[in-house]
Amino acid sequence: MYDAHYAKSKKEQSFFRKLIRNRFAAIGLIVIILLIIIAAFAPWIATHSPNSTQIGKSFLPAGTDGHLLGTDSYGRDIFSRLVYGARISIMVGISAVVFGAILGSFLGLISGYFGGAIDAVIMRIMDGMMAFPFILLAIILMTVFGQGLTNVIIAIGIANIPGFARIVRGQVLSVKEMEYIEVSKSIGASSGRIIFHHIVPNSIAPLIVYATMSVAGAILSEAALSFLGLGVQPPTATWGSMLQEGKNFLVLNPELATYSGLAILITVLSINIFGDGLRDALDPKMKI
Repeated sequence: MYDAHYAKSKKEQSFFRKLIRNRFAAIGLIVIILLIIIAAFAPWIATHSPNSTQIGKSFLPAGTDGHLLGTDSYGRDIFSRLVYGARISIMVGISAVVFGAILGSFLGLISGYFGGAIDAVIMRIMDGMMAFPFILLAIILMTVFGQGLTNVIIAIGIANIPGFARIVRGQVLSVKEMEYIEVSKSIGASSGRIIFHHIVPNSIAPLIVYATMSVAGAILSEAALSFLGLGVQPPTATWGSMLQEGKNFLVLNPELATYSGLAILITVLSINIFGDGLRDALDPKMKI
């Protein structure tokens, strides 16, 4: 028992050592943590109400009257709207991926483990969903569900299901052929015990990496839906809606689109490089 605990401790140390030594991944993680802190403490970080309009103070330059990044066409504080926009992006990114991961993983487990007709039916449905580009599928679902934050999370979550189902199914097909699975079946272990005690733990690593990368895609999709007017509706502050408004004033005040565009770029890039580092750290073939 002591040896098993020691081996597990050494494995965890090896994982964190690999992750920290990857400078880009470490930077990505720091940015992600900062974004989560900003989202969690938005009411205390924002300098103004994000939806408070002052038409007489529209298009103020950065630093004027306490507006750190200036104001938009309605006189709303850009910095405060960026801060609250981070809350929406993080909430949608994490919630949609968790929703998609739970349903997709369940379908992948059932499909890969039982095979046969069940596998054929589930995978054909997943193939049909994947025939649509991700954002197009999300747009179709939004037109069915209607606008709003909850519907954005559900739509993006459903669009994520096929990817998770395929990842988990592939892992299940690989793991269930192992000798210890056959031994477990021979001694009378139930399907539920085999799935949750043997197959699921061995499928976690690729699932975590894929989920991390999917958060970036979910944030980007939310911004795209808001940009198209199908996502979270005004006056709620989102980076996509700020970008949509800013495109109308690119000549007069290009900062409106620049700030929100940079926020999306930095967030998605940070999550992606952290996901790459996480994948390398979880790969046993990578050197320490």
